[in-house]
Amino acid sequence: MAEYKLTLDKRELTGKKLKSLREKGLIPSVVYGEKEPVLAASDYVSTEKVLEKAGYHSPIDLDIAGKKQMAIVKDVQVDPVSRKIMNVEFQAISAKEAVTATTPIVIVNFEASEASKTYHFAMTQALEDIEVKAKPADLPSELTIDGSGLVNVEDKLTLADIKLPEGVELADKELDHEQVVASLYDPAAEAEKREAESVTDVAEEAPTEETTAGGEQKPEAEKAE
Repeated sequence: MAEYKLTLDKRELTGKKLKSLREKGLIPSVVYGEKEPVLAASDYVSTEKVLEKAGYHSPIDLDIAGKKQMAIVKDVQVDPVSRKIMNVEFQAISAKEAVTATTPIVIVNFEASEASKTYHFAMTQALEDIEVKAKPADLPSELTIDGSGLVNVEDKLTLADIKLPEGVELADKELDHEQVVASLYDPAAEAEKREAESVTDVAEEAPTEETTAGGEQKPEAEKAE
């Protein structure tokens, strides 16, 4: 059984008629599986809560008009203005078969590193998540990388630093394990660099008017001569 559960009702409305469903506080959805896709809808508030916790990586036990089906979230469409959920796509899965899911990458213990404590370096994360493959019961909620060993600003964290749980593998076996997940930078040095660039820009933009010996600006006619 999955940790998260959601009840869906089958629907017949499609296209522009879905607006009436949303006005009633429902989210239209589609459940894809081996057979024909199932058109469904569910309560907005309960769906939002489940999606927030399950993300794209945790299995969900769906109750579709009384029929049980395990699934993971395949896609979520969000209104670009209101940021409200407009539609959800679920992918039916089997508890016995490995599935591919997008899993967040979390850096832990960076605050305990020499890079952070002694040198006050900061971190920028280039890769936020990655696809993994595992049976539903083994799918991790996140993958962690220990950043406590970072010291120098040149140090990096790569895919090779991820400790995969038992039964979990990267979905793309061709990925370069030296791909950078996170790197360091020196905020103080960056600030000095920006300040120097700002001073240079001001100097370049300042007017360079020619003046006479008495400090007066030369007339344009004299400059031309």
